[in-house]
Amino acid sequence: MDTAILAELNGNIATIGYGLATLGPGIGLGILVGKALEGMARQPEVAGTLRTNMFIGVAFVEVLALIGLVAGFIFV
Repeated sequence: MDTAILAELNGNIATIGYGLATLGPGIGLGILVGKALEGMARQPEVAGTLRTNMFIGVAFVEVLALIGLVAGFIFV
């Protein structure tokens, strides 16, 4: 009976840990988009290049969040 309680406790802690792991990419997305918009406001002539680079960066950061979410489902 003690092992069942321990297994349940480990699962809950892992789920909370993987949920918290998605906070980093969320903060990263906010900083990334904010700085890209700031750069577009300062130099409108490079808005196209900044937008393209921003979307590439958003894709990489979003992959980190998805890996954290999927790992929570796989390892629990």
